Amino acid sequence: MNPITLYVVDDYLLTRIAHRRYFEKDKSFKLLDDFKDAETLIEKLQSKPSDIVLMDIELPNMNGIEATKIIKEKFPKTKVIIFTSHKNEQRILASLACGACGYVLKHNPDYNLKKIIKMVAKGEFWMDLEVAKLAFSIMPSPNVSDLENLYEDTNLKNSLTAREMEVLKLLIDGKTNSQIAKEIIVSINTAKAHVGSILTKLSVNDRVQAAVKAVRAKLF
Repeated sequence: MNPITLYVVDDYLLTRIAHRRYFEKDKSFKLLDDFKDAETLIEKLQSKPSDIVLMDIELPNMNGIEATKIIKEKFPKTKVIIFTSHKNEQRILASLACGACGYVLKHNPDYNLKKIIKMVAKGEFWMDLEVAKLAFSIMPSPNVSDLENLYEDTNLKNSLTAREMEVLKLLIDGKTNSQIAKEIIVSINTAKAHVGSILTKLSVNDRVQAAVKAVRAKLF
């Protein structure tokens, strides 16, 4: 059986040295190389792809999440496992959204890194319980009474631009088009266009309905 090939990306030299020692005597793995930055890794993948990449997040220049996205797009057969000390909820979700197949916290004595790599190499996904709890903690709450619109409130907010959200807030405050135009420093016609777009996106007929729907959806 061929060994699992992998690269390590970490800007901390001692971490890279520890990885070399960790894998060097195990014939199940072949550590092809290690890098302090993601750019060098991506260049290397073009000539010699690997099965797995162990990727830190905070790196010089390109960060690990951006690198993961590029690897997912350009080298889809290479699986990325985020290997980091960061437990930030947004970083976890962003890593997964960009194609990471695992999220492993450094210095966690409760896991076996080699076992995790073997699982991911077979097509499985791995995330430790602590990370999973953080990720699920910021998931939006569904409207469980309506199966056809479980996440309507979230979809509403995502459908509006930042400027439209600003105008909607002023609309809720009872501002007229002229007042909105002065507040955001645009022409009255532009303010009217923003209000019209909001009414269309919220599927309502007038400003009052828009305000009521926004308040009920807790958009602010």
